[in-house]
Amino acid sequence: MEFKLHNGSGGLCCKSCGRQDKQLNTYDWLADIPGNADESELVEVQFKNTRKGYFRNSNKIPLEKGDIVAVEATPGHDIGVVTLTGRLVPLQMKKANIKSEADIKRIYRKAKPVDMEKYNEAKAREHSTMIRSRQIALDLNLNMKIGDVEYQGDGNKAIFYYIADERVDFRQLIKVLADAFRVRIEMKQIGARQEAGRIGGIGPCGRELCCATWMTSFVSVSTSAARFQDISLNPQKLAGQCAKLKCCLNYEVDCYVEAQKRLPSREITLETKDGEFFFFKADILSNQITYSSDKNIPANLVTISGRRAFEIIGLNKRGIKPDSLIEETHRSEPRKPVDLL
Repeated sequence: MEFKLHNGSGGLCCKSCGRQDKQLNTYDWLADIPGNADESELVEVQFKNTRKGYFRNSNKIPLEKGDIVAVEATPGHDIGVVTLTGRLVPLQMKKANIKSEADIKRIYRKAKPVDMEKYNEAKAREHSTMIRSRQIALDLNLNMKIGDVEYQGDGNKAIFYYIADERVDFRQLIKVLADAFRVRIEMKQIGARQEAGRIGGIGPCGRELCCATWMTSFVSVSTSAARFQDISLNPQKLAGQCAKLKCCLNYEVDCYVEAQKRLPSREITLETKDGEFFFFKADILSNQITYSSDKNIPANLVTISGRRAFEIIGLNKRGIKPDSLIEETHRSEPRKPVDLL
């Protein structure tokens, strides 16, 4: 049965969106344009949640997003899901820096029941293969961790994803693995963040990990991002499930850097007739600074705006000491509640 979403303008194609648990999914905003699939014979095919490739539909098979296809591989064939067709595919290849079209392999056919039986048999062996390969690597005293195993659709080849801090000589490991599993072996090194993305999990925010849902490229995160946001440098709280700094530290840092430009330097001391006041803490986004009359401990705390702090700094430079940090108008007139309605 074919489902279509109907809106006020008529029929809207449901092929634009892919499965939302795929971070490699691309929204096809040209999907409902007639003849879009015929614009290019190139097709985007996704295998696991972290791997996709581009293939040539030289046999002119009518393909739509979501179709399961058998594609050319070395050796044999692989089974994947079509995630994009039409004129957007060459643009996605350009984004992925795939320049040579000579290396693009072919799509053989839509997957048959026999292909799916082989595929399911191969996939069922992945977990047990990973557990056994970890034990083999341990017996060979290799300083590495095998995080995931992906079998090719026909079961003739297996990709072992591993993480290692140092260079690993796994020539002996490949021989042992090939004898144990009777398949062609390919080793791929991944980082700790990529491993967390493959395994998945729930973050402290209560949502699924960003690296397992939508992130496709990882930007380096430094402790300066935490300093700009006034977050305490506690490694246990700042580290994610990959044991690296959380990627979300980078999300709001630009906003904090911009907001800090509206605050005076923390090293500047404010002078009033009551005495000197030292920086104690700042609420960066609300542009509020709290000053203390003692440099080492919180005493006689006064909270003022960044604008008022710049005013006092300007007065101090001219040799003028105000009566207090708080403006007189604010002291005499208590703030009235605002009726938002």
